[in-house]
Amino acid sequence: MNDVTAAEARMPNPLAQALWRLGIERDDFAKLTGELGATPKETIYAHGTLKLHHYRPQSDELYRVPVLIVTSLVNQPYILDLSPGQSMVEHLVRQGFDVYLIEWGRPRAEHQHLTLDDYVLDRIPACVARVHDDCGEPDVSIIGYCIGGLLSVMYAALHTDGPLRNLVCMAAPVNSDGLESLKTWMGGHFDEELLLELYGNVPADLVQNALRMLRPFGKLAGAMNLLNNLDKPEFVQSNLRLGKWEADNIPFAAGAFRQMVNDFLRGNKLVQRTWALGGKRVDPSRIRVPFVHLLAEDDHITPYASSRDLVKLVGSKDKQEIIIKGGHVGLVASRGAEKRMWPALSAWLAARST
Repeated sequence: MNDVTAAEARMPNPLAQALWRLGIERDDFAKLTGELGATPKETIYAHGTLKLHHYRPQSDELYRVPVLIVTSLVNQPYILDLSPGQSMVEHLVRQGFDVYLIEWGRPRAEHQHLTLDDYVLDRIPACVARVHDDCGEPDVSIIGYCIGGLLSVMYAALHTDGPLRNLVCMAAPVNSDGLESLKTWMGGHFDEELLLELYGNVPADLVQNALRMLRPFGKLAGAMNLLNNLDKPEFVQSNLRLGKWEADNIPFAAGAFRQMVNDFLRGNKLVQRTWALGGKRVDPSRIRVPFVHLLAEDDHITPYASSRDLVKLVGSKDKQEIIIKGGHVGLVASRGAEKRMWPALSAWLAARST
């Protein structure tokens, strides 16, 4: 028995054995996953916990219209830039797009007051202005993912005379009637005020548990999938990257959470066109810019029943819905996304960014 085989024999954990064969120690997580969020960037603006990043172009020629990515409030943005070769951001900059991204950061106790009004009416417009100052272009395309897509729709509906050139949403929830599992958990007996009184902001681990509740056996299924593919080094590392991200949630600011529960989950105000921010009604039919909604076929976080109405609600003449094989996370970050979603996204933008 050689040294490697003998060492493997002393390691009953199949994953540990696979990592040993890859020459990776179990406690060397940076080596396990590779560098996360590795696409070169510069932070050009900060406000509180918010950071606005500009990714260095990786193409000799750039499309005229820059891209601003609006990420989810409760998930780390590096899901869009996991690692070289597994990065939507990297794909866009290599295709010739000038890419900016909003990182919301982790709200602390002093940020309990933050509401959707603050994000949509203050922070997104401030970032749009900084993009203009940085690149000099008058127009901007916005890409919103998950809750970031909902925020982007609100921004577009309330800033119809602004610099928005194109709007892209990815798995954006708009109709709470399609979120049956989440509404069951946060039904009539759910006391959000007691929760916020106890914790202030909603803790990250509660956010994580709520998401896992939507597919209770998802973690077990993922572990089984990993065990069945331990002989594939790239699969193992990709799986571990996604696992790290899924366990790295962000607290939900109290004010914004209260609105999401009352105005969205219970009130379903967006599809009823009764949601108001800053005293102004959010009406998606006022959106007239080119619009595309990229959806995942097997999305358990934003089911099709929750996302399908958006293309109908938007008032644009140039609008499209594209359904792509995969799940909520796989839509943007899987190996399949490289072949399906990213090319569809960049092709759609390219035709509208000159």
